[in-house]
Amino acid sequence: MSLPKPLMRGMLSKRLKFHLPISFALAMGAAILFKYTVTEPRKQAYADFYKNYDSVKEFNAMREAGIFESVRPSGE
Repeated sequence: MSLPKPLMRGMLSKRLKFHLPISFALAMGAAILFKYTVTEPRKQAYADFYKNYDSVKEFNAMREAGIFESVRPSGE
């Protein structure tokens, strides 16, 4: 009453044939999900922000606040 020996020959290729397509499909699904739930809204938010962004106005506001050491506020 001994146990039968496990079939080790070809076991890796048999397991890979089953698990590799599943893991590839799950990885692609996760990448697509991340792209459309994280990166696309982030790109749209940046586009909306920079659509009306005035860098000269921001620079002047920071200069008047005294943030820069190399540029004096206009009141001085």
